[in-house]
Amino acid sequence: MSEAGHDAAWIAANRAMWDERVPLHAASALYDQEGFRAGRDEIRDFEAAEVGDVTGKRLLHLQCHMGQDTLSWARRGAASVVGLDFSEPAIVVARGLAADIGLADRAAFVVSDVYEAPAAVPDEDYDIVYTGIGALYWLPDIERWAETAASLVAPGGFLYLAEFHPFLNVFGWESVTEAKEDYFRSEPLVTDEPGSYVEIEAETIDNLSYARIHTLGDIVSAICAAGLRLEFLHEHGVTVFQQFPELVRGDDGYFRLPKGRPQLPLMYSLKASRPV
Repeated sequence: MSEAGHDAAWIAANRAMWDERVPLHAASALYDQEGFRAGRDEIRDFEAAEVGDVTGKRLLHLQCHMGQDTLSWARRGAASVVGLDFSEPAIVVARGLAADIGLADRAAFVVSDVYEAPAAVPDEDYDIVYTGIGALYWLPDIERWAETAASLVAPGGFLYLAEFHPFLNVFGWESVTEAKEDYFRSEPLVTDEPGSYVEIEAETIDNLSYARIHTLGDIVSAICAAGLRLEFLHEHGVTVFQQFPELVRGDDGYFRLPKGRPQLPLMYSLKASRPV
């Protein structure tokens, strides 16, 4: 199979997997859509501080899933937001949420593979291109992703990424005490197991998925090679859900390793701008 054919099969399998899990996610306590309709904000405090004031900005959210982060930026004052995801069921949920909270006039959601985003979104470029929280892991080609994302950043605008740290992929879900995968592994990680991160025991049918460990160096290098200027790269010792049993939840809502344990980077964030 050619590389293009392999990537197409990879994306098709992942799409089927995500499509089936949308109802599980929409009904889950983790996504808490009733709380979201009532006004709960999905944007993490460090994201808000690093992105800054979005009032009057045009924002594009790549790989938006059900659009709750996307709509949170609209609630924070973005003039318009566009969410893009390859899962049609997820986009149907996102459009429904936008209508429910009265933001359908400022929020558009489109169904597209992320690599085809320039042809799918309504505008040629955006002040802010936003993505992250479990997005890049599922992609076969990080260089092509970076070129696509960079092409959508308007002059004077920026790409902002908040993600789980790729180093965590060397550990199994059971513990962060033993490395089980090669951080520099070039082969895809293939999984064929039922369930979802919102319900591990869920009975599901479309379980085949492909992922890849894109190293932090590969991600940053790809973004810079695509013509953007790196403004900052921050590594965080906290994460947004209990990825490992050892993690404990603090009063701030974040999960981290207990005090007294050597701390690890659990998330990272970066901003890369396009010069005027």
